[in-house]
Amino acid sequence: MSTVQLPPWLADQPVQGPPVPPEWFRHPRQQPDRLTRLVNRLADKSPVWLAPLAIMACAGGAVGFTLATDPASAAAGDQPSCLLKYLTGFVCPGCGGTRAAWFLLHGDLTAASRHHLLFVFAVPFLIYLYVAWAGRKVFGWKLPELSISPAVMITFMAVWGVWSILRNLPWTPFTAFYV
Repeated sequence: MSTVQLPPWLADQPVQGPPVPPEWFRHPRQQPDRLTRLVNRLADKSPVWLAPLAIMACAGGAVGFTLATDPASAAAGDQPSCLLKYLTGFVCPGCGGTRAAWFLLHGDLTAASRHHLLFVFAVPFLIYLYVAWAGRKVFGWKLPELSISPAVMITFMAVWGVWSILRNLPWTPFTAFYV
């Protein structure tokens, strides 16, 4: 174990942590704007159950919209339609996700996987993450946390990117991915 040698003019000074940078080197602390201050005040005053309820309401709205529009039988240009696919003819990385959700809501796992396999793969993880977070926040549950390492996330995004490219290729083995 090595010891740090201090210069003679600091040898008799007590060491209490890292040195403080000079004033000209420090960054001035930015004051938040009015909207940020308002949101922070509302967040401090809001009940603990409000954030999980708001996320559940948004998810419920998305489920309701999906069920009301029936994307599985929608013609080109009908609601809901993908602007990228409508303008370019290419399927985007999320293309087929709404139809996959519709089929999942109706219990047809095979058709849902046909439309967006990675969405079907991710849904159970997303539901568990929400239940664990909301249960801990509202009820104090101590469910095991699902920690996703950066390597796993990068791998998932890389697979999603490659899959998005392959499903746009017009050759025989890849046309099965086209929805």
